[in-house]
Amino acid sequence: MSYEMIAIVMFSTMMVMLFTGQRVFGAIGFVGAAAGMLLWGVGGVDVPFSAAMKLMKWYPMLTLPMFIFMGYVLSESKIADDLYKMFHVWMGPVRGGLAIGTIGLMVLISAMNGLSVAGMAIGATIALPELLKRKYDKIMVTGVIQAGSSLGILVPPSVVLVLYAMIARQPVGQLWLAGVVPGLMMAAMFIIYIYIRCRINPELGPALPEDERNVSTAEKMRLLRAGVLPLVIFASMMVPFVNGWTSLVESSAIGAMAAFVAAVLKGRMTKDVFETSVKQTLGISCMFMWIILAALGFGAIFDGLGAVNAIKDLFTEQMHLSPWTILILMQLSFIVMGTFLDDTAMLVIVAPLYVPLVDQLGFDLIWYGVLYTITTQIAYMTPPFGYNLFLMRAMAPPEIGLRDIYRSIVPFVLLMVLALALVMIIPDIAMWLPNSVYGN
Repeated sequence: MSYEMIAIVMFSTMMVMLFTGQRVFGAIGFVGAAAGMLLWGVGGVDVPFSAAMKLMKWYPMLTLPMFIFMGYVLSESKIADDLYKMFHVWMGPVRGGLAIGTIGLMVLISAMNGLSVAGMAIGATIALPELLKRKYDKIMVTGVIQAGSSLGILVPPSVVLVLYAMIARQPVGQLWLAGVVPGLMMAAMFIIYIYIRCRINPELGPALPEDERNVSTAEKMRLLRAGVLPLVIFASMMVPFVNGWTSLVESSAIGAMAAFVAAVLKGRMTKDVFETSVKQTLGISCMFMWIILAALGFGAIFDGLGAVNAIKDLFTEQMHLSPWTILILMQLSFIVMGTFLDDTAMLVIVAPLYVPLVDQLGFDLIWYGVLYTITTQIAYMTPPFGYNLFLMRAMAPPEIGLRDIYRSIVPFVLLMVLALALVMIIPDIAMWLPNSVYGN
């Protein structure tokens, strides 16, 4: 059997297992171990095992539980509520101001948590009821929540980019910095769209009534200080790291400790908050650990086959496709997979093939990490089975139906596609900041 056929059998077997409801790490790990045994005998099991042991020696892995704990402490202690109150008061007088403030809230939540699910939960439970109560258009604000929450996997400290860094063996710090400008650019595009649309049609996002605008200057400043707190925590973590004063792991520990201390000083670190944060951190960290172990084992078998070179030759020599055509096809495959898989599953399924192939084609793996993340954001919101669509359906009030949710994402998906195209055409949008900090 040729190497190409072996690769096809491995991927098809893995996909069949996933469709039958098997755990992602179980399907990937089983296929890798079974392929090793069938190809090289009992000793073949040592290949994925040896690759998995690399993870135990990968010191930056300690950052994952730190960042996850930091995010849960900030969200469970209701510091995010203070953020929305700040945006409510400061942005309310502007047409569409609360929707614009919601995008700002999502950016800050992303900087606190690094997971899109957290942004979706907070947006759907805090922002959405307030927006609907103030007669905002339900279709527009549903799209705002979904689009804003997707920023969580691009704006640092993105947990998805940490996972990509582990699998692609790229520096986490450079990936984070590469996501900053595209993430802020996308947020700015959302804000501009909301502002223009509400200027054209004020009924979509009316300004706050006069009685709600009458807030004292002292109260405004108090809310501003509360809203700045997450930025202070983020700066306490990122500034020492970017300047080289601390390692990535040390910075993550600073962020987790700063969030914990902030919750204690505000009197919100109760026993329930602490227990929930620790349990959620343990559960998500273990899930990521198993998935990465399985991906590394599968990738070791795939590398051992030389399948990447074979597939590259198939595309470039036999099918005569250009590197850019291959790259675009890869991005389209992410959108298709995103209709039934989450970002982590997509990454670990295709990383053994895509990451080495991108490197072979001559593209920068840091830049490609940003492309993957933006494409994942698009896939999250693409019908019929986008991940964010069903999260929103589960959290939205009864008056928002599935058809409303599908309609709401159209303009925001188009803006994301535009952002993806800009980053592909102008790589410096992503690479300028890491190149400036770390040098070319």
